[in-house]
This record gives sequence, C-alpha cells and structure tokens, in this order.
Amino acid sequence: MLYERLDGLREYASNRLGRVLLETGGTPQARSERESFTQMYTEDIARYDAAENGLCFGRIDVDDEPRYVGRVGILDEADDYETLLLDWRAPLARPFYLATPAAPEGVTRRRHIRSRSRTVTSINDEYLDLAAAEANGDGAGAGGVAGESALLSALNAARTGQMHDIVETIQSEQDAIIRSTHKSVLVVQGGPGTGKTAVALHRAAYLLYTYRQQLEKAGVLIIGPNATFLDYISQVLPSLGETGVLLSTIGDLYPGVRATREDSLDAGTLKGSLAMIDVLKKAVRDRQEVPTAPIELRFDTYPITLDRKIVTRARGRARSSRRPHNLARPIFVSAAIEALADQLAATLGANIVDGGNLLSRDDIADMRDEMREDPSIMSALDGLWPDLTPQQVLTDLLRSPERLASAAPELTDDERAVLLRTEGIGFSDADAPLLDELAELLGVDDAAERERAQRRWRAQIADAQGALDILTGSAPQDLEDDLDPEILMAYDLIDASQLAERQDRGHHQTTAERAAGDRTWTYGHVIIDEAQELSEMAWRMLMRRIPNRWMTLVGDTAQTGDPAGSSSWQDVLGPYVAQRWKLTELTVNYRTPAEIMELAHRVLEEIDPSQTVPRSVRESGFAPWAEQVDESDLVDAVRRRVAEETGPGLTAVLAGHRLVEELADLRSDSVSVLTVKDAKGLEFDAVLIVEPEDLLDESPRGLNDLYVALTRATQRLGIVHARPLPAVLGPLDASIVISGS
Repeated sequence: MLYERLDGLREYASNRLGRVLLETGGTPQARSERESFTQMYTEDIARYDAAENGLCFGRIDVDDEPRYVGRVGILDEADDYETLLLDWRAPLARPFYLATPAAPEGVTRRRHIRSRSRTVTSINDEYLDLAAAEANGDGAGAGGVAGESALLSALNAARTGQMHDIVETIQSEQDAIIRSTHKSVLVVQGGPGTGKTAVALHRAAYLLYTYRQQLEKAGVLIIGPNATFLDYISQVLPSLGETGVLLSTIGDLYPGVRATREDSLDAGTLKGSLAMIDVLKKAVRDRQEVPTAPIELRFDTYPITLDRKIVTRARGRARSSRRPHNLARPIFVSAAIEALADQLAATLGANIVDGGNLLSRDDIADMRDEMREDPSIMSALDGLWPDLTPQQVLTDLLRSPERLASAAPELTDDERAVLLRTEGIGFSDADAPLLDELAELLGVDDAAERERAQRRWRAQIADAQGALDILTGSAPQDLEDDLDPEILMAYDLIDASQLAERQDRGHHQTTAERAAGDRTWTYGHVIIDEAQELSEMAWRMLMRRIPNRWMTLVGDTAQTGDPAGSSSWQDVLGPYVAQRWKLTELTVNYRTPAEIMELAHRVLEEIDPSQTVPRSVRESGFAPWAEQVDESDLVDAVRRRVAEETGPGLTAVLAGHRLVEELADLRSDSVSVLTVKDAKGLEFDAVLIVEPEDLLDESPRGLNDLYVALTRATQRLGIVHARPLPAVLGPLDASIVISGS
C-alpha cells in the first residue's frame, strides 16, 4: 500500500509537471508561475525517487498502535489523511531511535525492516517490554546498541564507493546530536568509525525538515575535505529527501575558482597562518604606487606633470577614507585630477586678474570631466592605483620575488622561497582563503554594474506596466466606465514592480545555485566535516559566510594531519564565539573492528593519552598482518598482496607521496591507491598500508596520519614494509603475523 501511494504521488507530480511544460505563452505572471511549479514538481519527483529504496525501514508499537517509520512521510488521502508512514525526522518517529528496555518510552516492540527494491529481505524484532523481551529472548543488543542485528548487517555489508545513509540504524547518542536545538556552534568530536559524517548529513536533513522556511532561503553549506569525499557522500542527502544543499571543499568555495594545484606541505602551512593577513595587506598597498620620476602628459596640447607630490596627496586622501582598494580608487582619481586641473588652470593664467579668475569654477569643473575621459591621463592613473582582482594580486605576488620581498619582510628567505611559484597556473586549496581575504581588502567597485542593473530593472517594470495596460485596455471603454467597483481588475491584484519581480529569471534559481556564485552569500547553517583540518585562514573565510554562527563541526583532533590544522577546538573557535560553543562526543566505533582498533589504540595513546577511545561494537574475524620485504621487492609485494585480496568490496592501498604514483597502475573499480590525505573520511573493506615509516617522515603530524590510515578498514588490514615498523606499532603481539626477511 505504501508503494502504491508513493507511485500515486509520483504520478501526480509527473502529470502536473507534464501539463506545466506543455503550456506556452501567456502573461508574464503566468510564465512566472509555471517556472515555480516546474521547480516544485521536479523536486517532488526527485524526493519520491530517492525514497524508493528502503521506503519503510521500521515500525514501533506504542500502546498497541503501530507506527511505521520511513524516508518520507506519506498520508492516506482515502482515509481522512491518516498517517501511513512517518518521516524519520518527525517527533513521533523519535522513539524508534531512543527506546531501550530501561527507558522504553511507551514502545513495546521495535521492528527493523530491511528490503531490496520493493521486496522485504529480513525482519528483526526487539521487545522493549522486559517481560516480553524475556519471553522472546530478545532485547536491545549488547552495550546499549539498539537494533544490533540490523546494525551489524549494515556494517558487515561490502562497501560500494558511495556512502549510505544510516537512517535505519541511528543510535541514541547519534540521534541526540542530529536533533540538537543548540543555536550556536555544535562540535561533534568522535574517533574513527563513530559515524561523524553520517550524523552531520542526517543533521542537515533534519534541520532542513524542522526549519525549512528559514533555511530554504538562506541555504545550508556542507564543507568536505576533498572532492573524493564529496563524491562519496553525494547521494546521502538525496536519499533522505533533500536536494538543495551546497557541497564544497575549501578550495572550491571561492566563486569561479577551482583548486587544481598541489602545494608543498610547508607552503600550505604558511599560507594557512594568520601571518598571511599582513602579507596580503602589504601586497595591496604596494599596488598603490608613487612615481619615482615625474610623468609628463599632455592635455588639449598643453603639458601637465603628474609628480610625486600630487600622487602622494591623492593617495593619502584615498587611504584615509579606509575604504577597500577598489572602492577608494575613485577618491584617488578625483584628487589627482583635481590637482592636475588646478595645475593646468595656473598654466593658462588662472590667476587673480582685476580681482577675478580668468577661468570660472564651471570651466575648471568641465576641465576635470574632460580629463576623466582622456585615455593618456587615465592610463597613467590606472598604473599608479589600478583596479585589481584577487586572482591578479595573488598570482603577481606569488610569481615575483621582488613583490614577495616587499610584502613579506617578516618572513625568512626560505619561507618566501617556499611561497614563490615559478611555473604553472591555477590555485591550490590553501589559495582560496587568500583570495577571499584579498576580496575583502580590494572590494568590488560595482557602481557601473548597479547602474546597468537599475536600467534593466526599469525596463522590466516598463514591460510589466505595458502588460498591465494591455489587460486593462482590453475591456470595452463603455463597459469599463460602468464597471462595478467591487469587480477586481489586474492592477488591483498586482502592480508593475511585483509583476517584474516574478518575471525575473534569476529569481527562480535554487538557493544553492545562487549561493555558489555569490561570494558574499550568508548561509543559515554551515556543516564542516574533518573540521580539525582547516587552517586559520580557512576559518576566517568560512566565518564570513555564517554571521549567525549556527554551525555543526564534526572531527577528531587526534586525526589532524594537516600541519595548518588544529589540535584544540577552543583555539579555533575562541576568536569567533568565545565560550559559546558546545562539545558533544561520539564514543562507539561502528566501522573499525576490535582487532584493528587494538593496534590503532597504541598510536592514539602516543598522540594524546587523554583522548576518548571509541569502543568497537564488533569483531571481523580477520587479524591484522604485516609483511617485511627487501626495498627492491616492496612494490612487487604490494602488487602480489592486492592480487591475493579476494574478499568482497573495496580495497585501498595507502602510501606516502613517493610511492603513490609508482603504485598507480593498481587502480581499478575495486582498488584505490591514495595518500592518507585523500583517504580522509572514506572507508574500505580492506586496507593495505605501504611503508608506514614514510607517513611519519612526510609530516610533523605523521602519527595522526598513521592513525587515520589504520582506521579506514571495515574488515581487513595489512601492512607491507621494507623499513622497520614504527616503534609505536611494535613489538607486535601474537595476533600479528610477520613474513619475509
């Protein structure tokens, strides 16, 4: 019956969409309404399609009344709109995730329903009434994990390369975070495999459901660590019925720029530091030049001189306005032209003669206007105070040793050499926050564009008024004179400006589309995954986009691999929200089996003994192994081990930069070869770590990278190495097998 109703809803939306698309012509208002309906029905169809798989995944019996829980809410129109299926985000569905035998919340039984397409494949019942549970030999699962059978089935399933939602198996500590009403910064700290990413995405879906009117207009931004990760999670929100969220990396957040370069570790660290603020400020001021020698010009056949004194005074007046560079430029130009006009007036004899000026004030004003149209004068002024873009300033700065030396005198020669870019084009992830900072320092002189927009708007209003006049004039004059005053005409319902706004094509872009192209867009909520990896400059960039500071941050400071990242949430958030942030923790490891976590715990204790160790809920039955080989045999040994990996699902080969390219030929649909940075946030059935000592050597936070690498596997873990294993991994206990020599 549920699928019949879903099919009916989909068919209704499809039919309505088809009718709307067939309609053509009509008034501007009619065309505007058609566009709105097209968007609405298209989104409805996408939501119904996403809910097709696993539409209903659970049921709770509350006071002997069954409540079915699923991906979307469905009502029965034939039975006075009775609820057939509860949306998982609805308050009435919450006991499905929270009820336990100790606190059943009125639930006597919870049923987990697993299905493939439209076929039910398994049913698992939990009796939360203690007497019923004892009689049926069932309960809430060991360790307070609800729905243990359904959960373990999901955890043991082979990976597919796309993240799946956890809506069927959300646990109580996860549910509390997903539905948190905290309106400032909510930090979700959790070790590997605790479901941080899944919780963040489900929280996005929950907030859009609960605060839809607010967030539909402002939008939700989700920041991920890399493009691979965004592709990995891209289907989760659509499967939960949400399609209007902007997903981005830091490197791609600046409009019109895509991060295509790879910085060295030292360059990325330096670019991420707050020291770059002063460097960028100085780089902009350096573009406000004073000529070393007078610039000789001619205006209307007369010589004029743009000298150091004129430029210095004009520059001082522009700088004293405290406006951004591009917005202060008109002040500089006006001051310089005023001085040049006075100079020319003096040349023409504009002195006091017989008690008056030979040139009137209006004559000098006309002279200034003409100078503004003179190409040679404006070219000279443009060279001294140019109109700049962030891309232009940053590219010029990083390509010029002289500009770097002038803008960054506090940096050492080695540090400037690290920043210097001698070849190639494009920008890196660490460049995006610098571009954003420069955009603030430069500003955008959009006066001309605003004037063009005003002209377009006036033309749209004129067209709309013409349409209303046609509608009004279509009534016969004699009828119009005798018209009943209670009969409404078109202009009684809508005026020209309202009609023009409805016709505006840009008005019908989705929130995510409009936000992606607008650097100054402010979001209603921002979610950041792997938040511990962000640099200080990246935080400045993000905080500009969320002035209300309503954010959800998920991460694990023990997994911070980027030297520009953070090991303290207070250090990151203090400058922006002081103490107004809330820390929550996820303590249960659903991904990593106990056999692997036993090894990973040694590394975690070395990183930070005070960190909470996530508790694994299962064992895989596969003990980690290590094989030591000669250096000359290392690559061949990795290839052999990958070929021997016959288990289902996906395999990842994780290595340092020196070996990743050498092993690239192993890549296939089921095998990924990645650096640890690129594997952040991902999970695989089997993981093969190559030369772990390389991971320690490549970064000052190499231990954190090793911890990340060890905890990517859901089933099997192996290590192939030629150099001795890091001391933190040994001596290996009896469960670890060493082969080779």
